[in-house]
Amino acid sequence: MACLAARASRCLTARAFIAASCRRLAAEAAPRASGAAGMALTFSSPQQVFFEAADVKQVDVPTLTGSFGVLPHHVPTLAVLKPGVVLVHMHDGSANKFFVSSGSLSVNADSSVQLLAEEAYPLEYFDVQTAKSCLEKAQAELQAAQPGPNQAEARITVETLEVLMKALE
Repeated sequence: MACLAARASRCLTARAFIAASCRRLAAEAAPRASGAAGMALTFSSPQQVFFEAADVKQVDVPTLTGSFGVLPHHVPTLAVLKPGVVLVHMHDGSANKFFVSSGSLSVNADSSVQLLAEEAYPLEYFDVQTAKSCLEKAQAELQAAQPGPNQAEARITVETLEVLMKALE
């Protein structure tokens, strides 16, 4: 019985390796076949569309597994966004900064990227003094909150505002 389990485990490991290799090869082959030099970014929130299939040089994103940059021909990826700054690098050397609360990222084999944020605003929309005031108020609410949903909501608000303050500094 142990021999059968070991053989099945090796078989599953080999299949996972082959599947990952095939995905990587497909990701590398697709951009060459299309001849695409850039990356098509679609970035939106329920309130606004910031980019719609725009040709961009690079996108830096904050995710639950860490922040990373996406360049053309990136390996297909799915990720969950965490509060932080999304930085969109344009081909002319300019960059656009957005603060996102959460959302999802999808990087496809054809070098297209979809960034869907629950909330997203250009970083210049925020004022340091207002953010600082909101953070102090949220910290006081967290201290006064009873354990439960209100405390969890207050903690999320504080954490998000702390990230915003770092981005504005």
